Amino acid sequence: MLTSLGQFLRKLRLENGEILRTMAEKLGVTSAFLSAVENGKKKMPLSWYEKLPLLYTFSEQQQDALKKAVMESSDVVEMNLHNIPFGRRDLAISFARRFDSLDEETSQMIFDLLNKSTEEATGE
Repeated sequence: MLTSLGQFLRKLRLENGEILRTMAEKLGVTSAFLSAVENGKKKMPLSWYEKLPLLYTFSEQQQDALKKAVMESSDVVEMNLHNIPFGRRDLAISFARRFDSLDEETSQMIFDLLNKSTEEATGE
């Protein structure tokens, strides 16, 4: 079964008249690897965030759709804590440990708080 990311990639291929092998060659991977990414068996390489929009001249909507598809297809979130101050590192670890036990109301409050601070930082 295709993931959201797999559906996005397949649609992109079809819109460009490509087969799996052609897209895989453009991305510098094997057809088997691309197929595994589409099916959620392999994680999409970070380099594809830059490669795909350049190779296929993405609109802003397509870039947003790619991000959304990746998020919907992810079962695991990794964080690089290298060079992160200890207070923020402790926050990240504490949040990760308690994540499964958060109720919907608390989750929504945290989500709203994070979005609000992002909007304030970007001036939106």
